[in-house]
Amino acid sequence: MAPTREHRLVDTFVALTDTLVDDYDVVDLLQTLVDNVVDLFDASAAGILLVNQHQELEVLASTNERSGFVGLLQLDSGEGPCVECFSTGRLVSVEDQAEMRRRWPTFAAASAESGYASVHAIPMRLRDTTLGSLNLFREAEGRLNADDALAAQALTDVATISILQQRTVEHAKVAQDQLQRALDSRVVIEQAKGFVAYTHQVDMETAFRMLRQYARSHQERLADVARAVVERRLVIPA
Repeated sequence: MAPTREHRLVDTFVALTDTLVDDYDVVDLLQTLVDNVVDLFDASAAGILLVNQHQELEVLASTNERSGFVGLLQLDSGEGPCVECFSTGRLVSVEDQAEMRRRWPTFAAASAESGYASVHAIPMRLRDTTLGSLNLFREAEGRLNADDALAAQALTDVATISILQQRTVEHAKVAQDQLQRALDSRVVIEQAKGFVAYTHQVDMETAFRMLRQYARSHQERLADVARAVVERRLVIPA
């Protein structure tokens, strides 16, 4: 029997809370989150944007490694539901292209070109501090219903606590350093994906899966594996 949605939701909570230890991989944690929410909330794609030390939003995780989707997320970091979600610390649910065009015409055009009809941004926040947002892209129109919004916020809250575990808002410098390290790790991972894609003549999504699989099977941080690849100390096997 296939697991029910409730079971999948519980499994996702367990996977996220397993990171509440002293040493864990932030990038892999957030990748686990986006991979799971697509299935849980009937999304076509998902991505996470986090704020860097310059108060700019950067892509840290996405379910689609193709340049078009990452580009859409990057555009969302300048204009779109993610910026509003980050600025207000509140859920932003855009149910159709008409509303998108009215509020963010440039983002709406790019979203329509990619085939997305609705977008929902869930804040990653701790108390009064918002770190970024989890963004769900759907090909169908419609709002995120109340139950889904509550569940998505709960998952996002667990991920945020995991990032800032045992930190408080008063320790803002320490927390910001933690976030910046995660964002810097993503840069190295992007470089490593290029190395692996070129070496094995595969696309970027396959290259990323190969990196993650190697890191998990060897119980190493994804960023450490990526750095070893970029520095030519490691070749990921086919």
